[in-house]
Amino acid sequence: MTDQDADRPTDHDSPWKEALDYYFQEFTQLLFPAIHDEVDWPRGYNPMDKELQQITADAKTGRRHADKLIQVYARDGSETWVLIHVEVQGEPEEGFARRMYTYQYRLRDRYGVDVVSLAVLADTRESFRPSAFEYERWDCKLSFTFPMAKLIDWEERWADLEASDNVFALVVMAQIKAKRVKDGATRKDVKIALVRLLYERGYSREQIVQLFRIIDWMIQLPRELEPGFVQAVYALQEEKKMPYVNTIERVEREKALQQGVEQGMAQGLERGLERGVGQGRQLEARRILQRQLSKRFGELPDWVSEQLQAADVDQLEAWSDEILFAESLDTLFRH
Repeated sequence: MTDQDADRPTDHDSPWKEALDYYFQEFTQLLFPAIHDEVDWPRGYNPMDKELQQITADAKTGRRHADKLIQVYARDGSETWVLIHVEVQGEPEEGFARRMYTYQYRLRDRYGVDVVSLAVLADTRESFRPSAFEYERWDCKLSFTFPMAKLIDWEERWADLEASDNVFALVVMAQIKAKRVKDGATRKDVKIALVRLLYERGYSREQIVQLFRIIDWMIQLPRELEPGFVQAVYALQEEKKMPYVNTIERVEREKALQQGVEQGMAQGLERGLERGVGQGRQLEARRILQRQLSKRFGELPDWVSEQLQAADVDQLEAWSDEILFAESLDTLFRH
């Protein structure tokens, strides 16, 4: 399976942006440890997305990338902006180093602050390793260098990633597998193995939900393999006694909510919008619960279908959360 063959369009940028929002400190600690040690982390850090948009809005640099701009404080008390470029295209970009320089000088010229540019290369071409942009003409010379991390270099240190207590190790592992593994069945096995690591590392519920979303985004499966993946996650949650079943359903509910919003907007009325959102959520919640129940208890009797049809969204989602603990349909619906 290739990215083009997948039923869902592959979205590489969104999971990286979310991962950097949640785990910027862990990102630098794993991939740029020398820079991590220069930052005064107790003072916190701030995203500067609006400032980045100001200097990239008219930049002729091709497609959008998973670029982030974050304000940090150095140990000496000075303010520094860290500009992160994540190149996740399957094919390397010829003008990547030039783009690094373009963003660097635009930020420094516009805001007058020190800017540290970092490059993360998630492609699989061994020879693509840009770390400098140079220009020279008639004794006028420019040389701009930047730290670069090539993710496939971690393949030789895979055991270190598996043993690492840094949450960003899972992001790197997921990205590498997303680029390397094309066969659908193998991708499913890899995805299950990474989710298993989530439950074995003692993360909080919030961390598991966040990392699950990122992994699910990065490693997408053909739709016919999704039910097997979902069933494997249910079994894993039962095994680990961690009922975070809504880590899967939450993603699907968000999609249904968005579909409801779009339906309501098309109707052009506020009442239609609210109805579209509500109906979308209710239909999706009912569909998800029916799938869960069928996998857990087999063919459903008529009285269960009637209960599902009559239930509102809150009740449907409550049953979804309780299904792992229910010994039978009676205990779930009639306790």
